[in-house]
Amino acid sequence: MPKVKLHLAQNDAADKLLSTDPLALLIGMVLDQQIPLEKAFKSPLDLRERLGGRLDAAEIAGMDPDELGDIFATPPALHRFPRANAKRVQELCRIVVEEYKGKAARVWSTAGEGTELLRRVKALPGFGEQKARIFVALLGKQLGVQPSGWELAAGSFGEPGSFVSVADIDGPESLARVRRFKQERKAAARAAAELTAAAAASAAPR
Repeated sequence: MPKVKLHLAQNDAADKLLSTDPLALLIGMVLDQQIPLEKAFKSPLDLRERLGGRLDAAEIAGMDPDELGDIFATPPALHRFPRANAKRVQELCRIVVEEYKGKAARVWSTAGEGTELLRRVKALPGFGEQKARIFVALLGKQLGVQPSGWELAAGSFGEPGSFVSVADIDGPESLARVRRFKQERKAAARAAAELTAAAAASAAPR
């Protein structure tokens, strides 16, 4: 994994870990839902500290699920839904051990082309269609992982010069632009829903 300095957690120690430990990066992506992204991407560092200073896929995969859940839930919890996400992270580690010889980077380093990479990422727990494409875009844009067809696999998230996802965050300014885009998209969705509801109400028989 190239020693590129990611800026997803906006915390030097956490971003250094994300930049150098592929498993930490995957865990951060799993946790990036329903909480601020800075917390999601700092949580791998917090998890490493709670596990005695290392993140090891085999060790996490072999832990008692309740013990891992307790580690996630210990205040401050590593996620809004700590136990559910502890299960996702443990399943992620099982897949890394069983399918990628315990090396998280092999998820992408051994993918022959973009569609294969997308398929592999989508098969991981916590990665739906959109998040999988975002992760492919992050790998291609910031980490130099660019198998043939990666841009197509990333979809709109792979477009150069966009500020629509974590794939485009390289500092505070771009984080603000991505956050602004998401807020505008949510506002537009709410407005459309309200318009639809108003139209349905006016068309209802009285």
